[in-house]
Amino acid sequence: MEALSLPINTLTNSSAKQHIYLSASSNYASLSSSLQLNPSLPTRPLTLRKSAVRVQAENEDFELKQMRDMAAARKRWEALIRDGKIKVLTPREAGYAVQLSNKPLLDVRPSNEHKKAWVRASTWIPIFDVDNKLDFGTIPRKVTSFVMGGWWSGMPTLSYDSQFLAKVEEKFPKDAELIVVCQKGLRSLAACELLYNAGYKNLFWVQGGYEAAEEEDLIVEGPMPLKFAGIGGVSEFLGWTDQQRAAAAKEGWGYRLVFSARLIGLILVVDALYIGAQQIGRYLQDIRTH
Repeated sequence: MEALSLPINTLTNSSAKQHIYLSASSNYASLSSSLQLNPSLPTRPLTLRKSAVRVQAENEDFELKQMRDMAAARKRWEALIRDGKIKVLTPREAGYAVQLSNKPLLDVRPSNEHKKAWVRASTWIPIFDVDNKLDFGTIPRKVTSFVMGGWWSGMPTLSYDSQFLAKVEEKFPKDAELIVVCQKGLRSLAACELLYNAGYKNLFWVQGGYEAAEEEDLIVEGPMPLKFAGIGGVSEFLGWTDQQRAAAAKEGWGYRLVFSARLIGLILVVDALYIGAQQIGRYLQDIRTH
């Protein structure tokens, strides 16, 4: 399941949209500020440990709240689909609708995915986009995201675009038949809920997103296959994603050889760095002894 970067209950609470991430960011920001502003902290390790434990406990509470919000959101989304308020399409059906009926296709993926591949004639308005801000509220969250798996998946820190609805309303009238899609299907479903609550009643959700599409389903443009738009990081570099393994099964050993060579190269680089660190350590020790 794709990870959303805001509490799900903000999707239907307009007053909360301006406070996305504040609860998570404030936990880390308070620790960062205490480390910088309290000169006595280095001599008080017990205080530091207590602060770290408190931040960890608050973090766990936030993650638990996220899980509860996600469960509640899934129930709302299932109800919207079950009641027919949001109609479900397969990627192939969406392709037919776009090509034969000229229905608008709304791509709500973030920029890091859209720039790799997109569907011809689609309209791109991200509901979440890459958070490029650097401040005390975002840096700890970016570090946490990277450490907790961003380095492997290549998924950057995302933030909700508060102008999403305004941008959609500028492009499409409320009676438009909108086909909403993302990479895997979760963010587009969240977008459908927002749009429905804003007055759009002719919504179609692409189940499974672009990753469920076959090559012949949609007319794709961009430098990469559509299925590969959502991968990145070390896993993509080494070819250890489901999409790349499926491609390797089709392409054969020539495709696999490239990633095998990358793995061997990475091992050699790590070994070289380890040996170099040992040599530098011995050199510094010799300097101190003399």
